[in-house]
Amino acid sequence: MASIKKIDPRKYKITVSNGYRANGKKISRAKTIHVPESVHPRSIQQFVAHEAEEFERLVKNGFGEDADTPFEVFARCWLERQTKYAPSTLAMYARMLEVTFQYIGTIPLSKLRPIALENMLIELRKRTHHGKPVHEATVQKYLTAVSAVLSDAKRNEIIQKNPARMIDLPDTKAREQFIPTEEDAARLVNALLDEPWHYRMYYVLAIYTGCRRGELCALKWSDIIMDGYESILTVSRSRSSVAGVGVVEGTTKNGRSRTIVLDEDITSVLMSYCYWKNEDAKEGGFEMSDYLFTNEYGELIHPDTFTKHLRRFLDENGFPKDFHLHTMRHLFVSTLLHHGVDKQTVADLAGHGDTSFLERTYCHPQMALKKEASKVVTKHLLVS
Repeated sequence: MASIKKIDPRKYKITVSNGYRANGKKISRAKTIHVPESVHPRSIQQFVAHEAEEFERLVKNGFGEDADTPFEVFARCWLERQTKYAPSTLAMYARMLEVTFQYIGTIPLSKLRPIALENMLIELRKRTHHGKPVHEATVQKYLTAVSAVLSDAKRNEIIQKNPARMIDLPDTKAREQFIPTEEDAARLVNALLDEPWHYRMYYVLAIYTGCRRGELCALKWSDIIMDGYESILTVSRSRSSVAGVGVVEGTTKNGRSRTIVLDEDITSVLMSYCYWKNEDAKEGGFEMSDYLFTNEYGELIHPDTFTKHLRRFLDENGFPKDFHLHTMRHLFVSTLLHHGVDKQTVADLAGHGDTSFLERTYCHPQMALKKEASKVVTKHLLVS
């Protein structure tokens, strides 16, 4: 709301707050007005109030001090200020924004209209990846990155609306996630018994906790608290490989910590693994690492190593090509859902902020359940 300061009977100063600059400093704009002599003294307050309302409307509509900042300049400042994103997510945003700068980078925030973004999307759809056109879903991810920046500009009251939210986008082809059967999972666990301890433990935890690759790589022994015969695992970090930087450690994908209860069987396996790591350290003459997953020298294992090793293991044991490390996360979530665990609990265990993403991505009935459903219909509706 505008503040009004009376300087003399017909002179007033109007000040409007307009959010904050990228460096955190408050933005405000001021205007001094002179009330014309033609305005009756009893109407001065009404005149000033009207002028203040009009001035505030102009400022809020994108005429603030930072509204003339080019999109690229503001976006780079936005990237430097972000702390809630995991390093890999932030790196992805940086790469995508870098591509968009050639189309909208020089346009001032206040002059960025939906049509400019639509033209950008047209050009992005012409791009190729390995000789093939990029998917529409990928194109729209670029717009998501732009929208995140513009939402911040709106939050800081630099612009009134986010033009990226005003675009009518075509539907994208939903990619159905491959979800193995519980029999496939049991066969996988049995096959893992012949694998080296650190690989075996890593993939077992991936199945029974649903943790992401980087979250598992960042687990420390201090994250595990014994609770009788069970244990409580706290997931609060992630180790990710960032292009041009290397492996970095940061928060989880959504920046939140979560706890997962491990039952007696998994806790027993975990304690055996701890004993083995301790003995390994003694034999090697080095201190046992704070982290769970290290090599024979007590050194942290690169996240890509687990992905590549699993691919070789799956091929050697005849598992489908669709089966990969993230499949274990899908298996964890889908198993809980199909056995009656409520969606909010599953979302909390998987590290999702709400159930909407979970419903779109993971709620795919397995074929066995579809067959059971068909039997129910036949049994109750088929007329002899």
